[in-house]
Amino acid sequence: MRKTMLVGSLAALLLVSVRPVGAITFGQLDGGLHPQVGALVVEFGDPAQLVPFCSGTLISPTVFLTAAHCFQAFDQFGIDEFWVTFSNKVDASATLLTGTPHVAPGANSGGRNDPLDLAVVVLDAPVASVTPAQLPTLGLLDNRALREATFTPVGYGAVRDTKQGGFKSLLDNFDRRYATQSFLSLQGKAWLLLNMNPATGSGGTCYGDSGGPHFLGGTSSNLIVSITVTGDAVCKATDKTYRLDTAAARAFLDDYVAVP
Repeated sequence: MRKTMLVGSLAALLLVSVRPVGAITFGQLDGGLHPQVGALVVEFGDPAQLVPFCSGTLISPTVFLTAAHCFQAFDQFGIDEFWVTFSNKVDASATLLTGTPHVAPGANSGGRNDPLDLAVVVLDAPVASVTPAQLPTLGLLDNRALREATFTPVGYGAVRDTKQGGFKSLLDNFDRRYATQSFLSLQGKAWLLLNMNPATGSGGTCYGDSGGPHFLGGTSSNLIVSITVTGDAVCKATDKTYRLDTAAARAFLDDYVAVP
């Protein structure tokens, strides 16, 4: 099931009609560990407040990478104004940046084998204070040695207050967080499956983390190899992430950044 990256009151309103997106469960506050990871935010509620809708990553001073289905959800629900922030917490003090979204042509129209669920926001002004994330080389994840590696997801999605239960134990979150995961498998040509089962000590993504990065390695890694797209509905087992080292992903990204 698609994890629709929504949190708070917005999630409560929309969860009945959209598939779920992601949030970091059983992770830790990120602080300044991943300043290149940001959130797509919208205003919601009465009085209006800023709500993180999806997560993403700065991959050049002016290019923010996220998931296509975030903007498809904007269209579905008539959301026509959004911002990007790299603040640790989404609140009234967050620095908001503007930009223009570009969704991969044909995104999510080609079935589950390779949905090309990618989008970028070309920011109106460069982010000079942050080092962008590094993209992978072609076919990097096909290296069997990487199956023993650690993966680090980062995002602004929902958190879980206990290891038991389903949706009832998922809580709103407005902070950037990270977790630790291990390799499960590759699926088809586009998917990297990662362990996010709290019973095995892993954290993972949940509602609000869609489009957010999975770094290859620990917290010091700047190499993003996949983004959060889907997984199990209650955010407790498998993180199904979209690979960035495929020819299709690289062809889209190459229009906006230099791919290695």
